Amino acid sequence: MRSCEDRIYLDNAATTAVYEEVFDAMRPYFCGVYGNPSSQHAFGRAAAEAVTRSRDKMAVALNIYPDELYFTGCGTEADNLGIKGIALANADRGRHVAVSAIEHPAVLNSAAYLAANGFKVDYVFPDSRGVVTAQAVKKVMRGDTVLVAVMSANNETGVIQPVGEIYDVVRSGGAFLWCDCVQSAGVLPMSMFPCDGFALSAHKFGGPKGVGAACIKRGVRFAAQMSGGHQERGMRGGTLNVPGIVGMARALELSIERSAACASSAAALRDEFESLVLGGIEGASLNGGADRLAGHSNISFSGCDGQNIVMLLDMRGVAASAGAACAAGASSPSHVIKAMGADEGRVRSAVRFSFGAGNTRDDVAAAYAALKEVVAAIRRAN
Repeated sequence: MRSCEDRIYLDNAATTAVYEEVFDAMRPYFCGVYGNPSSQHAFGRAAAEAVTRSRDKMAVALNIYPDELYFTGCGTEADNLGIKGIALANADRGRHVAVSAIEHPAVLNSAAYLAANGFKVDYVFPDSRGVVTAQAVKKVMRGDTVLVAVMSANNETGVIQPVGEIYDVVRSGGAFLWCDCVQSAGVLPMSMFPCDGFALSAHKFGGPKGVGAACIKRGVRFAAQMSGGHQERGMRGGTLNVPGIVGMARALELSIERSAACASSAAALRDEFESLVLGGIEGASLNGGADRLAGHSNISFSGCDGQNIVMLLDMRGVAASAGAACAAGASSPSHVIKAMGADEGRVRSAVRFSFGAGNTRDDVAAAYAALKEVVAAIRRAN
């Protein structure tokens, strides 16, 4: 099998490579400043100071107050903290929750937890472009709606959601809006996504895996979801991942600095790839024709199974995905493409290609050649 260095990586939506500068920033906190940030001695104080500096840097980058940021182990934990925590703490205001049908499993399963614990949950479906409109949200809101969850940009199609319009509807109805910003943080300006709380994950924007954050705005009540110590103002117990937090803060700074250049490069490669695929492979169709994140391309191939395409591409040295990495291994097809109203064949044949800073035009040409060969082979076998 070819080494990873020799392969073409088109799965940047699942995770990104850690920036060298981020790795360098983290290194001292593994072996040098290794104290527990909750300890009262000099070792602990040095670690705690690093956390405070990182929190302040991220607050500036995200245009929030430092005390609105709660460090977590990942984006999934952040979504759990926000959705369960806000709904449960405000149940006296209402027990109805509205969630978009194209959310990440972290959001959908948190909503299912609420449904199993006395809440009424309604799902908001997107239009055929993959857009959840403010009008669709307004239709499902009720007098007892306490929380609405709509992601900033979809992880499978990359379609950017009109969160500003949705926020106006949600707030006018007296509810809170939670926004999963895992795909968009560090890529798009956070000013595009006004909300009462949001989730992010470091490994999506050049940071390390295993660290994320939840922002919950001042004045929004929420309940802790992890029993433990006093960390994070008593709202998220557990020893803080100091190297990860330092790395996340540095990665966010770098990704914002480089966002325009990275988006321009990724969009050019994506557009070239789509032009080749849609023009050169019969039965290929694009999923999500609205405004998208620069690197996302979700394409269905009639007469094929998306999982088979991904497997055969991998054997030819190209990494892609049949959906969210967190849902890998699931036997059911993409709930996102299905929610957009696509037929079963289009749903099952969908493949996500996501371009990033490390990709080149040579990658585009080689990936297209491999894809054309794979699709033809599957269709012959069928």
